[in-house]
Amino acid sequence: MAIDPKKTFSASEIEARLKAELPRWRLEDGWIRRTYKTSSWKGTLMVINAVGHLAEAAWHHPDITASYAWVEVRLMSHDAKGVTERDFQLAKKIEEFIEWQPGLAPDSALEGTPRGDLRFAYIKYD
Repeated sequence: MAIDPKKTFSASEIEARLKAELPRWRLEDGWIRRTYKTSSWKGTLMVINAVGHLAEAAWHHPDITASYAWVEVRLMSHDAKGVTERDFQLAKKIEEFIEWQPGLAPDSALEGTPRGDLRFAYIKYD
């Protein structure tokens, strides 16, 4: 069955999906939202650029608000005037990408950023 990219979900449907699929995201004022905490302006810019790349590749664009040590990503389909499957799929991709920690994967050859050295800190993982 084909997905209708403009079908909007009710608040109760959104809440249920967030709880099941994206527990760190929340519904607020008609948007699904997630705030990522960073260690510095460098980390904030890295998150913004990563989200920007994913959104542009998906051709679906979030609203982003940022400060020195945090980035809030907000998703809602403007053309559909609500939260759609596109929003959930992009949120999942953003979450997967930003929360990726290669140094914690047992089979990864990638060590990840050094822990405990603030010169290299950029994301405050949940």
